[in-house]
Amino acid sequence: MEVINTLGRRKAAVARVYLKDGSGSITVNGKDYKEYFSTETLQYIVMQPLNLLNVAVKYDIKANLDGGGVKGQAEALRLGISRALVKINEEDKSALRTAGFMTRDPREVERKKPGQPKARKRFQFSKR
Repeated sequence: MEVINTLGRRKAAVARVYLKDGSGSITVNGKDYKEYFSTETLQYIVMQPLNLLNVAVKYDIKANLDGGGVKGQAEALRLGISRALVKINEEDKSALRTAGFMTRDPREVERKKPGQPKARKRFQFSKR
């Protein structure tokens, strides 16, 4: 099987995912994913699509993550892995969609407006 590459995004985080047949190793930016994502919760988020389809030890995954925070990066990686799994087997798409792993979360940070302290916050109004 050739290498399947996909893209996953969440907030400002971008994950480039390369999936191929292997023994189940996940490498993120040159490190093991358990070393890169130190908390159990983030490791669980990354493994969700693989555990759902019971293919955790079937594929090797190499990912390049950029931008955002660690949680956004973990969720971007989850989306990238899900998209790669669907490229391999189209029948898995409905199960992954039902679990919510195929939806790209479109929320982004709202831009700061000029002459104001933040995006929505305004300076105090004084009538006199």
